Amino acid sequence: MTGETGMQDGFGRKIDYLRISVTDRCNFRCQYCMSEKMTFMPKSELLTLEEITLIAERFIGHGIRKIRLTGGEPLVRRDMGDVIQRLGRKVQSGELEELTMTTNGSLLEEYADHIANHNVRRINVSMDTLNPERFREITRGADIAQVLRGIDAAKNAGIRVKINMVGLRDFNETDLLPMAEYCAREGHDLTVIETMPLGDVGADRKLEHIPAEEFIAPLTREYDLEPVGYRSAGPARYHMVRPLGLRLGTITPLSQNFCDGCNRLRLTTDGKIFMCLGHNAHVDLRSAVRNEGIEAVDRLLQKALKLKPLRHEFNAQLDGSADILERHMNVTGG
Repeated sequence: MTGETGMQDGFGRKIDYLRISVTDRCNFRCQYCMSEKMTFMPKSELLTLEEITLIAERFIGHGIRKIRLTGGEPLVRRDMGDVIQRLGRKVQSGELEELTMTTNGSLLEEYADHIANHNVRRINVSMDTLNPERFREITRGADIAQVLRGIDAAKNAGIRVKINMVGLRDFNETDLLPMAEYCAREGHDLTVIETMPLGDVGADRKLEHIPAEEFIAPLTREYDLEPVGYRSAGPARYHMVRPLGLRLGTITPLSQNFCDGCNRLRLTTDGKIFMCLGHNAHVDLRSAVRNEGIEAVDRLLQKALKLKPLRHEFNAQLDGSADILERHMNVTGG
């Protein structure tokens, strides 16, 4: 339901955070995210710049206060500069509290100043290792030096950077300590994320998955972790790593469910609203807006809030008692 206090789902959770996937395309092919040979959507199926802006405005009117732009890689979209500029105005006007973005960092060197100039104060950069060879392997060919230059450009532009590191068993466990020390040295936060079963990526996810608590064990042996009350709009829980001086987040969809506090909806590349990353239930905003006009958003939002489930089914999907969702992360947005 919606009202003067904003949106609430059927379980009484306040919904004030929208993640918008602006494109399913990416210049990386990360192994846990998509297959090596991906088929992308026809561009006619993607939301236009005007549709993204109008839908976002409608959501803001219903109580959305924080928006994250995701993909795919959002910065490969040709009109992404305009998307950022238009939504950045909502921060300047006070209608939005925060506009953020998740990126692989490869185009930040080019875009950092533009992002900073249009009210994006924080970004997440997906980077699972500092080892150049393992980085090329996990991304299927990307150059980590380009990403590191982009991160430096963002930092120099005054943007706070958080590194997102997906934990992968028997692949990047030894990379955690160097990553933590790099982040502490550069003043970046670090979040460790458990893998989630989305789409056919040609890998055995049972072998990939490692609980975050197990993945960060090398850090806990070297340093002290102290829980802190800091919260971002997302589901991460944070610790200070002492005496390193690092703020460490963990996102644990499988090992420690966090659905009780879910505050978000997801707008996909092709204009569907997914109420949960781990469910297929959705409403089609693109079709409704193109056929009925922007006012259709109001009606479908009511439906979406009623359909939002209590929790995801990732554990059942991982153990085989429920089907793996067919859509890839690059369509729904990270």
